[in-house]
Amino acid sequence: MRSVVKVAGLSVGLLMAVIGAGAAQAADDAVQFGPRVVGWIEKGLILPEYTAVKIKVDSGALTSSMHAVNLEEFEHLGHDWVRYDVPVRDADTNEMVTMHFERPVFRRILVRGAGGSDRRPVVKMSICMGDRVYEEQFSLRDRGDMNYPVLIGRRTIEHVGLIDVSKTFMHKPSCTEEDYDEERQRQHDREEKGAGNQPAETGEADA
Repeated sequence: MRSVVKVAGLSVGLLMAVIGAGAAQAADDAVQFGPRVVGWIEKGLILPEYTAVKIKVDSGALTSSMHAVNLEEFEHLGHDWVRYDVPVRDADTNEMVTMHFERPVFRRILVRGAGGSDRRPVVKMSICMGDRVYEEQFSLRDRGDMNYPVLIGRRTIEHVGLIDVSKTFMHKPSCTEEDYDEERQRQHDREEKGAGNQPAETGEADA
């Protein structure tokens, strides 16, 4: 009888230990897979190029924005496209780099500010922040007078996580070669098939 009691007690103890370990693992998973926290300035990579840029995370803007010059709109396979240059200072090497892109116009936005209104094309671009790739909407404009060539707005922040305004550079870009290859393939498919995304929209105001 005593052996049976001892076995039963041992079984209960093991069960409680397993439950305790499971609860601890669940807590760890909640921390690991909970909302990501980023600083108000982060370093990221514009894909598929391997150029590091400083990114400002700004909840005061709705749509993300990317520095772009020499914008030229054209038609490709019945869709509106835009080609543009992105001249930036590489955040790793401190060298000036100019990237050339051609992207379908996803939509257009009307931005109103103290200096008046401005209608801008919006394209989909992919960036690497931390170990994740985000394909997001970016309005194109000359940000040469700004400190940061890329601004992340609320449309993107809702996918990225939360902002700690007291911190900067919390996540080092660490995306894989497969991520770069996928973005190159995505752009190749766009060029072969046309826009490859939703038709361009017009008339939306941004803030």
